[in-house]
Amino acid sequence: MRVLTLLHRWWGVMFCLLFAMWFASGIAMHFVPFPSSSETDRFAALLPIDPDRVGHGPAEAVAASGIAEVLRVRLVGRSDGPIYLISGPSAFRTLRAGDLADGAVISTRTALDIASGYARARGLDTARAHAGEPIAFDQWSVSGAFDSDRPLYRVAFDDISGTELYVASTTGDVVLVTTQRARALNYIGSIAHWIYPTALRHHLQAWTSLMWWLSLLAWIGAGFGVVIGLTRLDVRNRGATAPYRGLQAWHYRFGLVCAPFVLGFAFSGWLSMDDGRWLKGRDARADARSIAGTADWSSLSPGEGRGAGVKEIEWFAFGGNIYRRERASPEQQRLYETSPNITLLDGGLLRAGEIDHAIGHLAAGCAPASIIATSDNSAVKSRMPDAPIFRAICGDTWFEIDGASGALLDRLNAPQRAYRRLFEGLHTLRFWPLTSHPLLRTILIVALCGCGFAFSLTGVVIGMQRLLISLRSFSRSKTRVP
Repeated sequence: MRVLTLLHRWWGVMFCLLFAMWFASGIAMHFVPFPSSSETDRFAALLPIDPDRVGHGPAEAVAASGIAEVLRVRLVGRSDGPIYLISGPSAFRTLRAGDLADGAVISTRTALDIASGYARARGLDTARAHAGEPIAFDQWSVSGAFDSDRPLYRVAFDDISGTELYVASTTGDVVLVTTQRARALNYIGSIAHWIYPTALRHHLQAWTSLMWWLSLLAWIGAGFGVVIGLTRLDVRNRGATAPYRGLQAWHYRFGLVCAPFVLGFAFSGWLSMDDGRWLKGRDARADARSIAGTADWSSLSPGEGRGAGVKEIEWFAFGGNIYRRERASPEQQRLYETSPNITLLDGGLLRAGEIDHAIGHLAAGCAPASIIATSDNSAVKSRMPDAPIFRAICGDTWFEIDGASGALLDRLNAPQRAYRRLFEGLHTLRFWPLTSHPLLRTILIVALCGCGFAFSLTGVVIGMQRLLISLRSFSRSKTRVP
């Protein structure tokens, strides 16, 4: 026990300040999340497709792309004309619908025009809008989620909110919008919590390794403390009375109260940085190809791309068939099956039978697909609000498919499902019934993080006191005359 106490003491000197930062920043993160891409923002920058400027149909665009396995084709209305976005499992092309020339954004002027369309939709002043040369990444776009969009044009409006948006050079999509308030609060929230400075986060392997080891060591150190606390409580047989005095007594009491949360928080944080060390899964791109099946893109008629009054038309391969979705807003769509005849689907969404047919291309003996209940907060969400997510269970593996777009959103084996539940439950308290009572969940998060912060802060003070005592003792021993 003496060795364990010594380890906990000096472990605490190193990690209590880190714990205090994690708990304080966790409260900030709950109220102001890190800026991320938004379907609403992307749509705000789009214009209605002008049919007169669509010179070629999607079949011609697919042929011109040179992509062997096309899974999706999007036609969007952009400020410089309608654009085709053709994607496969590992390839992507942007072509102008008028002449099938390269449609990537290559000038600041075009990026500003796209940003102006967003500004008009949002009622922002564009008089002082400006953009520099395209950037590879910055603090807000360093995540790998933006790799397919780089380089990015960052457009600043110099408005009262300090709005800045990012235009993908590859597609022309508005992929990120930030404000001065969100940026400032995230420095004390997500950036502190994740230890997320750009120079470090840009080196993904170094960053994930650092966070993995820090959270593992922090969890072990907290475990030492719990063992010591419970042993002292039992040996002295004094109930909940602290076997210490002063600040150490408060640290002891906070530790006993907060121990389950602190251990769960540290453990789930460590799990979140797994990065395939233990929870390796199969590459979902192969499954996406199987679900799509073999689609005959040449069967699409030249007039397919001449829809009026919509901002985006998307064709996607699903179960060997091609579907067309027309969207005038992020919240609504019309969905058609294009073969053998063009058929409008009721409700504008895929049905369970079509999901089963597509899954049949992937595996045999799967259970019938069913819509995931809204109370299942561990499931991923569709980019279209309130669209159903279907779950198909094939043996040990779950496949979650977007009922609006046919996209394979997630593929989970048993360990991955356990991880998701553990992380969601232990790190963010995202489990039923708290998810049905957001105010109660918020109160609990703030209370538990506050308790953890107070507990960690007492450890910081005790650790600093112990460190100063040790330094003074060392200094006296060095100056003592023999």
